[in-house]
Amino acid sequence: MRMSEAEIVSFIGIALIFIGLLIVALAVLLRSSRSAGKVKVRGGGAVIIGPIPIVFGSDKKAVKTVLILAIVLTAIVLAFTVVNYFLGR
Repeated sequence: MRMSEAEIVSFIGIALIFIGLLIVALAVLLRSSRSAGKVKVRGGGAVIIGPIPIVFGSDKKAVKTVLILAIVLTAIVLAFTVVNYFLGR
């Protein structure tokens, strides 16, 4: 039985999600096993609604890093959208 192109792309997408979850779980386990003493925790996140990133974080450095990543991600999505539009014409 041969898989169609849509099935292959779907399989790759689901596989990447599971690989990402596995990497996050391993990183948490490794990080928690190494940090037995007092640790300063920093964090940040972004919610991208349309082309507008909403960034939050625990300190200025985390917010700056997340903002740069959100802008880069928005630019990549915009570039793929424009390329897809022109190739589809």
